[in-house]
Amino acid sequence: MLSGRCLCGAVHYAVADEFIYSLNCHCADCRRATGSAFKPFAGIERSKFAITQGEDGLTVYGKPDAGDLHCAKCGSLLCSVVRDGQYVHVTLGTLVDAPSIRPGAHIFVGSKAPWFTITDDLPQHQGHAGES
Repeated sequence: MLSGRCLCGAVHYAVADEFIYSLNCHCADCRRATGSAFKPFAGIERSKFAITQGEDGLTVYGKPDAGDLHCAKCGSLLCSVVRDGQYVHVTLGTLVDAPSIRPGAHIFVGSKAPWFTITDDLPQHQGHAGES
């Protein structure tokens, strides 16, 4: 199991180191949610993710089965609930422990920040993975 937390430490979580995929998302929503050029995340079944401290201190932007979970105190984006609530996209920057997976591609590069240059050799997709 891996542990993660928000910036202020009010919310902690545990997640199995069994991620199915990991990507760097450059869409405008992910940039705004993180305040960064892209959001590195890893996807896993929701049943393998649990808030272990501070669940009452979460703010959900969107719906519980299709939204972003933030710490209500510091605003850290911990994960996004996706695919009809069956999966979570854990923000890699909130992990305390290093996961065994690494991002495998960049997605939504068609809308990436114009001031950011991708300098690695990972595949780049204009939209979702699989879209050139």
